[in-house]
Amino acid sequence: MSVARRAIAVRGSSVLGALVLAALLPYAAAQAQNNPVVMKISLAALNDPLHQFAKDFAALIDKDAGGRIKTEIYPASQLGTIPRQIEGTQFGAIQCEITLPEFYAGVDERYAVMSAPGLTDGLAQAQRLTGDPEVRKLILGLGADKGLHGIALFTSQPSQIISKTAIRRLDDLKGKKIRIFGSQLQLEGFQRLGVTPVAMSLGDVLPALQQGAIDGAVAGTVIFSAMHYQDAAKYVTDIGQPVAFGIATVSKKWYDSLPPDLQKIIDDDAAKANSQVNPETVDIVARANKTWTDNGGELINLPPDEHVAMLKTLASGAEAAVKAKPALEAPYQILVAGAQRIK
Repeated sequence: MSVARRAIAVRGSSVLGALVLAALLPYAAAQAQNNPVVMKISLAALNDPLHQFAKDFAALIDKDAGGRIKTEIYPASQLGTIPRQIEGTQFGAIQCEITLPEFYAGVDERYAVMSAPGLTDGLAQAQRLTGDPEVRKLILGLGADKGLHGIALFTSQPSQIISKTAIRRLDDLKGKKIRIFGSQLQLEGFQRLGVTPVAMSLGDVLPALQQGAIDGAVAGTVIFSAMHYQDAAKYVTDIGQPVAFGIATVSKKWYDSLPPDLQKIIDDDAAKANSQVNPETVDIVARANKTWTDNGGELINLPPDEHVAMLKTLASGAEAAVKAKPALEAPYQILVAGAQRIK
């Protein structure tokens, strides 16, 4: 075959290949629509800011991925306990997990620094802290070598103390058995307030209150109102500490298997949902507070000077706990610096 004929044949095959590819593109797109990538979004919470973030994030993914990703939300621990959900995300059986950062402490103990009380005073400051670039870089990057890709860090709710007898002053806390989260950074501070801290799962709190096994519990009206805690105790003291934060991670194994454009959609939409949930959280907390008082509960604030004293005491307890755990010192100082920047 002459050079000219070979050139014509090559051009002909190239044109034919291009035509075949063009013909197949709509079929490939249709296949992607018919066989989308499943994204299971798992969380223990229900009808709170964590759940709201999940719904916002899923809606954005459904819109922007054009049907190539199919989101499925599983709230209320439908896919197992929180440790099992995290483990499932590490191995790719679950694609996205949303929970409090301290629950990841079994993966990397540095996550626990987000549970430290006294860093911020109130919801607005806490939301600004989660927007600090250095804080986000630290917390969202912790799981990178443990199978987790961090995509969002936001505020769930400030904590309050529900009690059977009113806590109106700091002295009213002394000698009380109060359920707290199981964080050493919180334990030390509450002990310094004269509390006898009791680590207890949320599911055990209501019967413990009803039976008098504890005098009160740290959580928030988002939970107290939804679960009708006023039947067991009517007083809630709004201490604001510790702030409960939320973190969303996706399975790194799953994320790395996605094409770059879908990876970008995951990251971009998580950032959008992160911003979107902030004002929604303010509304959720305000509605929960109103529901509490509308249903016969009382909402109490400490005197301003005692509130300031409480913050200092809780922060000093967190600092002491950090000093006993050298691995927490550097990340804790990043949080402290971030908290100073946003005040």
